[in-house]
Amino acid sequence: MRILVIEDDRDAATWLLKGLAESGHVADHAADGEQGLALALERVHDALIVDRMLPKMDGLTIIRTLRAEGIEIPVLILSALSDVDERVKGLRAGGDDYLAKPYAFAEMLARVEGLARRKGGESQETKLRAADLEIDLLSRTVTRSGKPVPLQPREFKLLEYLVRHAGHIVTRTMLLENVWDYHFDPQTNVIDVHVSRLRAKIDKGFDEPLLQTVRGAGYMIRAH
Repeated sequence: MRILVIEDDRDAATWLLKGLAESGHVADHAADGEQGLALALERVHDALIVDRMLPKMDGLTIIRTLRAEGIEIPVLILSALSDVDERVKGLRAGGDDYLAKPYAFAEMLARVEGLARRKGGESQETKLRAADLEIDLLSRTVTRSGKPVPLQPREFKLLEYLVRHAGHIVTRTMLLENVWDYHFDPQTNVIDVHVSRLRAKIDKGFDEPLLQTVRGAGYMIRAH
């Protein structure tokens, strides 16, 4: 399942992202309301975890905007505001569930997985595609034009993240946080080395390269 976490508290977000990854989910992060809404509008996530109080745009405004656009993605609201009136406001804004802080990770995970199941989120995808490349998420295999592409686990995770963002620039910071679980830049060429190896495996022998370097910005998988 792919989950978007919209949380401005760095420590809380790091804890959530780590726990979701360890539970087998792919998690994206937005640190403010405007960025969170922009990512949610891409309609690529199975569920949202939204903090109530956010800079630039509060969580309830994000939810109301999504519902106005006809986007019915499951939303779990997290908030330090725990009284009944605040819970009612969150649910009336379009939230599907409301969890007061502090909370146990296990309960949060059970709630968001339950929301996604009820709305069919978990059965939506078992394969990812970009042009003639296909990733089977169940067997953890990759093919291009029907030919198998053997990858190491880290290369598979890197490719999966890039393909999930096909057509969009993926920055070094995004890769460090979501593929390597680093929330700082270790100032090494670890990303460059892995991207180079991945490019050799998925593009060598094919006329059209899929993995592109966007100078000064990051990397991108060609969508078509």
